[in-house]
Amino acid sequence: MNSNKVSAATLLACSLLVTGFLAPDAALAKKKAKRAVSQGNDIVETAKKDGSFKNLSEGLSSTGLSKTLKSKGPFTVFAPNDEAFGKLPKDKREALLKDPNVLKYHVVKGIVPADALKEKRSVATVQGESLMVDTKNDGEVIVVDGAIVTKPDIKCSNGVIHVVDFVLVPERGK
Repeated sequence: MNSNKVSAATLLACSLLVTGFLAPDAALAKKKAKRAVSQGNDIVETAKKDGSFKNLSEGLSSTGLSKTLKSKGPFTVFAPNDEAFGKLPKDKREALLKDPNVLKYHVVKGIVPADALKEKRSVATVQGESLMVDTKNDGEVIVVDGAIVTKPDIKCSNGVIHVVDFVLVPERGK
């Protein structure tokens, strides 16, 4: 066999490769990426696995809100960590964790990443009221109803979590 001769099958394979017919289909790649996200942890699972949201996780379970936050969503949650709950007196903390309206006040329908949040003045909660949004230090620090977002954009399969340093209370502290 002469090494200068190339088979028709080899030429066909090379042309298919060059024209993209043998390259991964973009739609298939997108579908795989979407499946990978949907197989990830939802908001409730992410909070539990993190380990710093024990109070919030207990409150979500006791009020039934965990069922909602395990659904398709998507949601944005302003999640006070255990340190934030620790700033409250025990009796007030326990009362707030049993109040579904307080917990719903931490949840927004849809995904609002930190970059989009910086452009807003307020966001409507599933509780019915709006959270006031502000920035400090030329947009480097996001403040939501007086609480500082300490860790933004924790991605979940059904939304995003922004960690806040204080428990948000509807009607400005009532």
